[in-house]
Amino acid sequence: QVQVVESGGGLVQAGGSLRLSCAASGSIRSIYAMGWYRQAPEKQRELVALSSSTGITTYADSVKGRFAISRDNAKNTVSLQMNSLKPEDTAVYYCKADLMRIAGYRSSYWGQGTQVTVSS
Repeated sequence: QVQVVESGGGLVQAGGSLRLSCAASGSIRSIYAMGWYRQAPEKQRELVALSSSTGITTYADSVKGRFAISRDNAKNTVSLQMNSLKPEDTAVYYCKADLMRIAGYRSSYWGQGTQVTVSS
């Protein structure tokens, strides 16, 4: 089995900062990519930031310059530092891990989500 567990999140005023963390564990051979997605009420889930196994990072235009993703391959963890938060960043944030199982097949796993609320 594979578990993806997020931590962090909460309530913050506009202009503030939060840090989200995510850890993948279980029967993992290797992880290709880890990233953060978010889903606001009545909106589709969208990519926030992605980190590939080679260190390439991708950001949504709406968070460029404000958010930073970092990854520890040895620990199978990924973090998202969110600065200059805006009310429109309010959403449930999900971690996703794209990985190779020890059994030899590739699959993706989502965390349970963590709420981020930015008050104006």
